[in-house]
Amino acid sequence: MRCPYCETHEDKVIESRMLANGESIRRRRECLNCGYRFTSYEHIEEKQFMVIKRDGSRQPFDIKKIMHGILRAIEKRPISHSQVEEVLEALENEAQMKALNTHEIPSTDLGEMVLKKLYVLDKVAYVRFASVYRKFENVEEFIKEIEKLS
Repeated sequence: MRCPYCETHEDKVIESRMLANGESIRRRRECLNCGYRFTSYEHIEEKQFMVIKRDGSRQPFDIKKIMHGILRAIEKRPISHSQVEEVLEALENEAQMKALNTHEIPSTDLGEMVLKKLYVLDKVAYVRFASVYRKFENVEEFIKEIEKLS
């Protein structure tokens, strides 16, 4: 590790500490040349997976896009920020597991996963998300979806 002060590559680790549920390690280091102390972080670099869109194009997976859709669906609903974070974390983990072998996942699979989570979380948010995801054209489609809930 290069010292940020004198730029030599000789240092020793003084302390190591696990962070983020064991997913990264914080290391305090001391340069053997000048004595400067600094911190480094070590984490697993996962290969990013791609989302196969309906038109066949591919985009890198972005949990922020899913978060945006969920936030729109739960607008003015009694759902806490921590509940949203739990859903997002579960969705990201599930998506990574589905994309494990091919490093790709169809956007339709992602949409269905979101719908399942919202169905459990809040029925109104579920219908809101479904209306956009399934591209409802008229009131009858809303009524059919709501009747499925009963």
